[in-house]
Formats: sequence, structure tokens, C-alpha cells
Amino acid sequence: MDSLNKRYFYKLSTNIAGFILSFVTAAIAPRGLGPKLYGNFSFLTNFFSQITGFLDMGTSMCFYNKLSQRPKDHSLAAFYRYFMACVTLITLAFVAFAHLTSLHINLWPGQKIFYIYLAAGWGICNWAVNLFNKMTDAYGLTVPAEKARIVQKFLGAILLILLYISGKLSLSSYFYYQYFTLIFIGAVFIWIMGSNGYSFRQGWRIGSLKLKQYSKEFYHYSHPLFMTSIVGLAVGILDRWLLQVFGGSIQQGFYGFAYQIGTLCFLFVGAMTPLLMREFAIGFENKDLGQISSLFRKYVPLMYSITAFFSCFLAIQAAKVIYIIGGDKYYQALIPVTVMAFAPIHQTYGQISSSVILAAGRTKLHRNIDVIFMLIGLPITYLLIAPRHLWGVDAGATGLAVKTLLIQLITVNTYLFFNMKLIKINFWKYLEHQIASIVLFVLAAVLATACIDKILLKGSEAVILRFLSAGFLYSLIVLAVIYYFPLIFGMNKQDVRILISRATKAVSSKLGY
Repeated sequence: MDSLNKRYFYKLSTNIAGFILSFVTAAIAPRGLGPKLYGNFSFLTNFFSQITGFLDMGTSMCFYNKLSQRPKDHSLAAFYRYFMACVTLITLAFVAFAHLTSLHINLWPGQKIFYIYLAAGWGICNWAVNLFNKMTDAYGLTVPAEKARIVQKFLGAILLILLYISGKLSLSSYFYYQYFTLIFIGAVFIWIMGSNGYSFRQGWRIGSLKLKQYSKEFYHYSHPLFMTSIVGLAVGILDRWLLQVFGGSIQQGFYGFAYQIGTLCFLFVGAMTPLLMREFAIGFENKDLGQISSLFRKYVPLMYSITAFFSCFLAIQAAKVIYIIGGDKYYQALIPVTVMAFAPIHQTYGQISSSVILAAGRTKLHRNIDVIFMLIGLPITYLLIAPRHLWGVDAGATGLAVKTLLIQLITVNTYLFFNMKLIKINFWKYLEHQIASIVLFVLAAVLATACIDKILLKGSEAVILRFLSAGFLYSLIVLAVIYYFPLIFGMNKQDVRILISRATKAVSSKLGY
């Protein structure tokens, strides 16, 4: 547990630096490309994220679980490298087929074939890099991997700023920038693993017996998720395809922009999910439900509240966030940004609860929950996005944002309900914690915003000052609440005293007292 604490807080501290750098890059791309080009990028990259997710078919989760349990099994890593090569070939063959048959005109409305190929390559690289990152966590190499992430974000921020300042930021150059950052971090992850005894050159030859053994192992784990992959592919693509057809690239850009803002909030805790999943996998391997329950109680409320802290503030400050990051061109994205700012809150529960189900090997349950709610969500997408003459609401990006948040909220709490039964924790207490945390943070954000907006000058020149000042006041209010009601962050008063004591000692040592 101490090792997990150390790795978690290291990830959290490096993610603060990562958040600042990501905030810089998130502010440049939408502003430099504009809603239309940014919408095209968002539409195409989402499509190929869905394709690689479908071809993955849950095997990456199986691979991560098995590698966490058997880190010295080099043949397992080699087996999955062959699978990665198959995914790459199938993705590229699909694009080539769509190009040669002119299917690409209907699949990707209004998109140039050159950018379609670039997006396909991006999807493959992004999927592979995420997998390499999981491997570093499975091998217990979290700390060097996080250091590499910070270097990557720093170099990426400098490169993007230079492109923007020089006036050379275009859709092509933005794709090239993405390729540079992905290939750089992927190569570093491979080097980190190799220098710690997990070289990619090990175990390339796999005998027929081992090949059958791994194939059966992966099939047993992943075949129930095949239906999830099919439905997920169809729904994920149709959601954005309907928005492209009925709303166009600009609405696509507004939704992509809102989604990007939400992603920033999740940076702080998203990196913790693989660490917890590794511990869950080991716990289920050892049949230690007590350890799993202890991990869930200790970390899940904390991670949920950390995400809610940032999300609620950004939701209330949505207009200022839009002005700072995207500029006036994205003002019509106000409601989508406000709605999507709340999405990372339950994404925290979703990823962790999903991890518990998958680590327990309950893939059929995972499949049933996902498929049911994805299929329910598809007609909701149509009704919210379609024009009025086709019996829709014509809500564009706002409609898709509302649907995304609604389905996520229901799905996540269904995961949570079944997990609570498995590890014998009271579901209703966690539901109360969800509601209480959001209400508290929203009220604190509204109070801080109202106070600062009354005191400080209005006008565009003071937007950043008001945003930062409101954030400072909001943080003070929340810290006061934590002191008196530590349960909001899943802590008790003893935990708070220990944190205060450690912080005091750290400050004293820095000042030389």
C-alpha cells in the first residue's frame, strides 16, 4: 500500500505540471485552427479511436491484467506485439479499401483523403502509446514513465507555440505535431522498459503450444467483450457522424472543444486508474477481497472529489475558460463546455468500477451493461441532434454533450452497484457522496465567482485575473470545508492532521527552520 501511495502521489504531482502544459496546448490548437478545422481533426481522430478500440476488443485490458500478474513472462508481451501488428494492418487496409471504392465520401463527409490517412496513422500510434504506458505501469515503472510524460508535454508545448507564433499552424502541421509527440513518448517508453530488463527484443519466437495457450487465455477473457466492441464502434462512430451530417464541422468543433476541456479535468486522476487496476488484478489473483475493498474505500472517494473539485469550478467558469482557451469564435460552445465539464467526474467512477469488473474477470457483466446503455443512447443522440423536420431537437453539440453526460451517469452507477455487491460496500453511501460533493463544489464555485466578479474590473482585459482570483478563493473555501468535513474527500480528521503536519514540515525544511 505504501508503494501504491508513493506512485499515486508522484503521478498526481507530475500531473499538476502536465495539466499546466496541457492547458497551454489546449488553448493554442482550437484558437489557431478555428472551429471548422478543429472540428475536422476531432471528427477524424475520434473515428479512428473507435476503430482501434473495436479491433482491441478488450484484449488490452486482458494483457494489462496478465502482465501485472506475470511481469517476467516475456512471451506474453511478444504475443501481444504480434496482435498489435495485426491491428495496424487491418486499420490501414480498411482505409485503403474505403479510398479505392470511394466509400470514404460517405464515411467521412467533407474530409480530404490525405487527412483521413493521417488520422488513421494517428489512431494506430495513439493506441500503441497508451498500451506502452500501461506496460510501464504493469512493470512498476510508473515514476520514470511519468518523468518522460512531462518532458514530452514540455517539448510539445514549445513546438506548438512556435507553430502558432510563426503562423504555420494548419491541419497538416497539427497532425505532424501529434505524430512527433506520440512517436517521441512511445520510443522513450520502449527505452525505459528495455533499460529495466523488459526489452522488446526478448521472446519474439513463440512456440505453437504457447501460442495456443495465450490465444485461449485471451479468448476466454475477451470474447464476451466482442459484442461491446461492435456496439461501441457503431455507436461511437454514429454519434459523431450524425453530428457531422446534421451539424457540420463547426458543431463538431464545438463538441470537440468541449470534450477537450473535460479531458483536462480528468488528467489529475486518470493516470491513477492503471495503478489501481494493477492492484485489483493482483488482489483478485490472490482472492483477497478485503484488500480490494480497502483500496476502493481509500482511493475512489478521494479521486472522485479531486476531479469534482476541478470540474465544478470549470463548469461555473465556462465562459471565461472559453475566452481564455478558444477565444470569441467558440462562444457558442458555452453550453456544451458547461455540460462536458461535469463528464470527468463520473468518468473517474466509470474507469475504476470498470477496472474492478474486468480485473475480476466478469466480462459478461461488463458487456451487458455497456451494450444496453449504448443502444439506449443512440436514439437519444438522434432525437437531440436531428433537425426538427426529421423529428429531432436540432441541439447540435449541446445535444451530444447532454446525451454523453446522461448515459455516462447511468452506466457508471450501474457498474458501481454491482461492484458494491461484489466487494461488500454500501452503494447508497457512495451515491450520497457523489451528490454531496458536486453540490458542495458547485456552491463554492458560485460563491467564489460572484465575490470576485463584484470586486474586480469587468472587461476582456481582466478575464484571466478574475479567473485566477476566483480559483484561489474557491480553493480556500474548499480547504476550509475539508478541514471540518474531511469525508468529502474520503478522509477522516486524523488524515487531515497528518497532511497538515507533513506540509508544515516540508515548508519548514525548505525555509531552513
